[in-house]
Amino acid sequence: MTIVLLVATTAAMALPRPKLVVGIAVDQMRWDYLYRFYDEYTDGGFRRMLGEGFTCENCQINYIPSITAIGHASVFTGSVPAIHGIAGNNYLLGGSMVYCCEDDSVQTVGSTTKAGLRSPRLMLTTTIGDELKTATDWRSRVVGVSFKDRAAILPAGHQADAAYWFDSKALCFISSTYYMQELPKWVTDYNKQLLKDLARVKKEHEAPVQHRSGKEASDIDYVQYTPLGNRMTAEMARLAVENYQLGQRGETDMLTVSFSCTDITGHRFGTHHERTHEQYIELDRDLARLFTYLDEKVGRGEYLVFLTADHGAANGILQNQEHRVPADGFFVPKEEKALNEFLKKEFQTEEKLSKYIMDYKVVIDREAVARAQVDINKVREKVVEHFTNRKGVAYCFDLEKAPQASVPAIIREKAINGYHHERSGDIQIILEPAHYGVGNEIDAGTTHGLWNPYDCHIPFVLMGWGVKHGATQAECHITDIAPTICALLHIQMPNGCIGTAVTQVTDK
Repeated sequence: MTIVLLVATTAAMALPRPKLVVGIAVDQMRWDYLYRFYDEYTDGGFRRMLGEGFTCENCQINYIPSITAIGHASVFTGSVPAIHGIAGNNYLLGGSMVYCCEDDSVQTVGSTTKAGLRSPRLMLTTTIGDELKTATDWRSRVVGVSFKDRAAILPAGHQADAAYWFDSKALCFISSTYYMQELPKWVTDYNKQLLKDLARVKKEHEAPVQHRSGKEASDIDYVQYTPLGNRMTAEMARLAVENYQLGQRGETDMLTVSFSCTDITGHRFGTHHERTHEQYIELDRDLARLFTYLDEKVGRGEYLVFLTADHGAANGILQNQEHRVPADGFFVPKEEKALNEFLKKEFQTEEKLSKYIMDYKVVIDREAVARAQVDINKVREKVVEHFTNRKGVAYCFDLEKAPQASVPAIIREKAINGYHHERSGDIQIILEPAHYGVGNEIDAGTTHGLWNPYDCHIPFVLMGWGVKHGATQAECHITDIAPTICALLHIQMPNGCIGTAVTQVTDK
């Protein structure tokens, strides 16, 4: 009798958790996109999240550079580049440039290209999903889905059951042998359907881009510059829930989904172009369909969903200039050349002492410095001197001396958080507001990567299980997202987390 009572009591006291956690990142989604297109959104997508859920209206990125790989890693680890090690989409490792998810020890699964030579091994910390699996003795399932490889891999973490991303050459969803030896049949079946969807979109949709060379739009153009790319991602997310039985097995599972084509379109066309507008209107409908499916399959109120972004975006330079906002480009190739000419003259050498400017950081070539037999500390000082006097540069400082830099505290903190000693550049460049890096000319598109609100003010909205309706204007950070979700789940926060739970969400 005692044993029976103990079992019954234990069952009655089972820890309350949602059946499923869905973490959504919308690539390059400025916070104000929640409201710029609000009147055109349906009741089932963004407006449903705002109307039923809780929104943190002042969520800020607390590091630089504010770019994709770092954002996805930071959302799901609760950490910053200085700790989780994802210092850029590409960054230094052992003196050479590496891609954030590259892994030559694995093979592509699902195509014959090299697009699957990817894994999360270069990320140094755990994610929400990693901690969830550990907390449930690995009974939970975690799956990542995105158009971009890094946006599927980094959020899902090291212990993910699967991650899927789109191969832009083979035009299909793939994975790597880090996760599996072959694609499940449901993925191969969906890949066949994609080709039919693409043919239909090409027939019904006008050419999404015009190439300067006069080339016609390619198949991948039709995928990424129309709503098709995000719609494919949403459908892959739905199929993952269906086929992995996420949220339907008596354990809390996790699905991470990143919509990447908003970023690709934004870079090409800018923040106020009709194609950007179209992406968000159609994404809203994709979200509404996904939420309706989850209501039916998992149960309304039985899943927890949160939505955020990896970064925002600047309004375009040409747009700003047209409307009398001071703005200009930082012409990276030109600046790299001018810097090296300056250093050659200062140190009386023919060596090229600077490798390149990477994410607004100057990378000094240590081998060239050694060959020139000059003091690297003197080189660092001269780089700072050079850029301090350049047009459009607000501040420039040595990242090894960032704590003592005479810059506003918010910039100093973001620079320190974004600096990984072994993976980042050496000298930080801070541009004037509305200035950003360009190539040889300024176009109508946009970019991101700086400390300013347009790049760092992102949405953070929660809905569903354990979430009360409301909003707060209190400042929180991208690094607070993971500990907030972990607090709701009653699991340990990721092992490099520096954030704190948003108590307006977690306090009952």
